[in-house]
Amino acid sequence: MDEQVYDPQALQDKWLPRWERLDAFRMGEDPQDPRPRKYMLDMFPYPSGDLHMGHGEVFAIADVIARYWFQKGYNVLHPIGWDSFGLPAENAAIKRNAHPAEWTYKNIETQANSFRRYAISFDWTRRLHTSDPEYYRWNQWLFNRFFERGLAYRRGGLVNWCPNDQTVLANEQVVAGRCERCGAEVVRRELTQWYFKITDYADRLLDDMEQLEGGWPERVMTMQRNWIGRSTGADVVFEIEGHGPVTVYTTRPDTLFGATFFVVAADAPLAEQIVAPDRRAALDDYRSEVAKLSDIERLSTEKEKTGVFLGVHAINPVNGERIPVWAADYVLSDYGHGAIMAVPAHDQRDLDFARKFGLPVQVVLHTGMADPGETGIATPGEGTLVNSGPLDGLSKAGAIAKIIEILETQGKGAGAVNYRLRDWLLSRQRFWGTPIPIIHCADCGEVPVPDDQLPVTLPDLRGEALAPKGVAPLASATDWVNVDCPKCGGPAKRDTDTMDTFVDSSWYFLRYLDPHYEGGPFEVEKAKQWGPIDQYVGGVEHAVLHLMYSRFFIKVLYDMGMVTFTEPFMRLLNQGQVINQGKAMSKTLGNGVDLGEQIDSFGVDAVRLTMVFAGPPEDDIDWADVSPAASQKFLARALRVMGEVSSAPGADFETGDIELRKVTHRTIDEVTRLIDTYRFNVAIARLMELTTAARRAIDSGSGPADPAVREAAEALAVMLSLIAPYTAEEGWERLGHQATVAKAGWPQADPALLVQESVTCVIQVAGKVRDRVDVSPDISDGDLEALALASDKVQAYLSGTPRKVIVRAPKLVNIVP
Repeated sequence: MDEQVYDPQALQDKWLPRWERLDAFRMGEDPQDPRPRKYMLDMFPYPSGDLHMGHGEVFAIADVIARYWFQKGYNVLHPIGWDSFGLPAENAAIKRNAHPAEWTYKNIETQANSFRRYAISFDWTRRLHTSDPEYYRWNQWLFNRFFERGLAYRRGGLVNWCPNDQTVLANEQVVAGRCERCGAEVVRRELTQWYFKITDYADRLLDDMEQLEGGWPERVMTMQRNWIGRSTGADVVFEIEGHGPVTVYTTRPDTLFGATFFVVAADAPLAEQIVAPDRRAALDDYRSEVAKLSDIERLSTEKEKTGVFLGVHAINPVNGERIPVWAADYVLSDYGHGAIMAVPAHDQRDLDFARKFGLPVQVVLHTGMADPGETGIATPGEGTLVNSGPLDGLSKAGAIAKIIEILETQGKGAGAVNYRLRDWLLSRQRFWGTPIPIIHCADCGEVPVPDDQLPVTLPDLRGEALAPKGVAPLASATDWVNVDCPKCGGPAKRDTDTMDTFVDSSWYFLRYLDPHYEGGPFEVEKAKQWGPIDQYVGGVEHAVLHLMYSRFFIKVLYDMGMVTFTEPFMRLLNQGQVINQGKAMSKTLGNGVDLGEQIDSFGVDAVRLTMVFAGPPEDDIDWADVSPAASQKFLARALRVMGEVSSAPGADFETGDIELRKVTHRTIDEVTRLIDTYRFNVAIARLMELTTAARRAIDSGSGPADPAVREAAEALAVMLSLIAPYTAEEGWERLGHQATVAKAGWPQADPALLVQESVTCVIQVAGKVRDRVDVSPDISDGDLEALALASDKVQAYLSGTPRKVIVRAPKLVNIVP
């Protein structure tokens, strides 16, 4: 290779096969290995095609951390696998009249080759695919353990149903009433489904977040807390005339005297039970409309309020008033008890509903604000109770305590805690997923498949056999469905649903410890050694469900004695999106950028460098605003510096140019701290400055033979290897080293070379720079002020004593004349 020409493709062709043979990033499994362990985890990809720009960003960022830990001498586990079950493969199989595995595993191999080319520091011996029977066998084993503990159960309930894909959708998969994947209008449907009882762990999921403070982004912590939604209040018993008692939950029992109507979730069984005969037709019509809405849409504060009067009244337990009972969509059947007391003066949604249907508004909380009945603005905050009998004059807290005492004394209610969190709906009416290991027997009921008969593998269905038909595709495989009951031996049927693919990703990081382990889902002793994960990197789109489910799984496994920690991920980094021209990339907009084409044009290292240098990792990257071509030019300059060093390896650095050595050691010190705090883009800027300093020394300073130039070039190669491994490896070889730069060891800054004898202080007058002076780093504010005022250049802009002097020793003085 011509050492004066930077040819990224030639570098890739040279080093990739050598790295394959070297296998430098394999996890050390010797129990006597003295190195401290670090577990670096990337959110594993779905094999929907080749790697895209988003993959290019997130894996480049994560690899900076992993390679840094390797250089620091840790025993690092940095695995790779594929989240390979899911509906896209099933749809592709229907379209191609094939089996989903064909599309899935072809894409996995494509991505694997791209990952190798992209030089991510994976331990490839840890590779797994969640669609392998060797993996999903343990999904089924874990399901059975959950079932034994009462954490997996089956019940009927309303679900979001896509009539096109013929499957259940989570609330987050419904956008504007339509399936996010295919655009079909979603309906609500009553189905018997499997659930995981995550609500049993609501308090622990909330309370254990204290362990994550400082390690997780605050916005993710807030999203998790809000999703759990723990609230305290009271259960209150209302009598429905002609039907009996109904309990509602409220966080504001202090406002009971302001309840002027009662609302039942339109899709709750209670609405059908209490509706007056002459109102039943109206309710049925209304329920049909509500069935088209997702829970998220129903709870939107921007949605116009709708409802139907049910023709019955409830009795307010604190004042005996008759209040009308309505069915509405803004109350959910599975929140609290599926019904609420409506206090329109102090709840905006209730007020909007009351104003829409002409219902009374009774103020019971004096907040100093105008009457909500006149302004249309509810007053939900703090205040003094009024129009509330025994609560009058009390504060909110005092009134809550008093009314709970009254309700409990009269047997009409009690203090209560409620949660927004709902049990995890597990069932999917799909083929390409983990079969639920339950056999349904008319005599024995739900019978788990015995562990020694796991895995329950998928039958060989393909093409049209997978097309939506209103039932799960597995139901058509009658030879597979019809089996003998494991308990009584009689005729029985397999469950035909598959598991939500979030199950696959809720514990995969434990399987990486030994993907071929046969004694259980993971080796317990290795989990003790390697868990919890030190660093997790991935998109914020998984801030709630995936992270919540993984946290739930770990807590169950802790209770089972299989892990010794209660939180899976100690540090979390969410990267931003890669966009183009200010918008998300899409075929419709025609602004897509192909990762493979960028690599072909500029090389792997330039693309990785551009991704990491674009800004803080959590910020979006607009590809229209960055320049991989400029990154390539920098890498060429850096490689040329490393290639021109003429001193021999092992040279005595202490005999080199002291000023260049100071630059080198300050760079090492700063880059170390910057990597530790995720400021990777600033770290790259420091490497660029070091390259410039070394170039200057070669061209017009001490020359390429100066040991200080070698010291700078070697430090540059090691630090650059985190971001641009091909260029760094080539530079390391040109510097005369045989072993890989990836394990060269992180350079150490000499504290003696970090001491600055002087710094440059900027002196401003009225915000404009008028002078610069070199001063001691330890100069006092008073001495620096005197020095600044004594400057002739400064005095030229002053006429008399300045009004104010702002000193920020030792770097800035700002004088206000």
